[in-house]
Amino acid sequence: MVILRCRFITINLAPIRPSHFQSHKILHTTRFFRTPNLISTPRITSSSLPTTRSISDEARFARSVRFIPPGVEIEELTDDMVLPGSNIVIGPFAGHSQIKQVEFVKSSARARDCPKDDLPEIAILGRSNVGKSSLINCLVRKKEVALTSKKPGKTQLINHFLVNKSWYIVDLPGYGFAKVSDAAKTDWSAFTKGYFLNRDTLVCVLLLIDASVPPQKIDLDCANWLGRNNVPLTFVFTKCDKMKAAKGKRPDENIKAFQQIIRENFKQHPPWILTSSVSGLGRDELLLHMSQLRNYWDQ
Repeated sequence: MVILRCRFITINLAPIRPSHFQSHKILHTTRFFRTPNLISTPRITSSSLPTTRSISDEARFARSVRFIPPGVEIEELTDDMVLPGSNIVIGPFAGHSQIKQVEFVKSSARARDCPKDDLPEIAILGRSNVGKSSLINCLVRKKEVALTSKKPGKTQLINHFLVNKSWYIVDLPGYGFAKVSDAAKTDWSAFTKGYFLNRDTLVCVLLLIDASVPPQKIDLDCANWLGRNNVPLTFVFTKCDKMKAAKGKRPDENIKAFQQIIRENFKQHPPWILTSSVSGLGRDELLLHMSQLRNYWDQ
């Protein structure tokens, strides 16, 4: 289930398989802006559509593949409203998105130690070595705002960066790293879950997916856990500049395979976007998407 925290839109996930992200006791934040009747709405794919479609068919198709924010009527949706390299529709809440100032505020080992000034925050999460620090540095256009390392799993605290003195980027520990103790992995899971479940100022989680490798079960498990706990997410594909692979499949093939899994497991398409920290692909578009989420949350 994907929502803008406490007030946006819901997207239900079909169960994938249990993992270390899932708990036997699911904790729900059950306040929603709108809950679609997913039981009576059929899944629609491009291959199943007739040559001529009614307006209602068009609306169902748009809802199944696009992320449509509040304030946008599906029947009025046009291609130029969709951000390039994504399925994200831009609506009336999109506004100023450029980052003019960023400063590191603090690192926290526990969710209750995070800043308490009630400013909206967008968290960035991903498997270790997915390019998380590089993406943050690309977004703010400053080197080493978030330190990069050749050793996956270096970030093991909740790091808050204040942007334009009005909202936070939150750098979360990467998951799935191998070169740490089992105890450290357990601690990571516990305090990160606590952050997701108890942080009322959390607007959205950007879940980073490495486009240079085939779909990973651990990423799908993470998305499933976030959805079950009503944590809003956007899939951000990283390393999309590497369209030639030395081994295995090309990134565009990996992205296509991941999106196919999304279509098979999600009742409605979550937002997703292609990015590259090297070329800057998707940077401005992602910032614009983040702005409309923040502005709607902050109204």
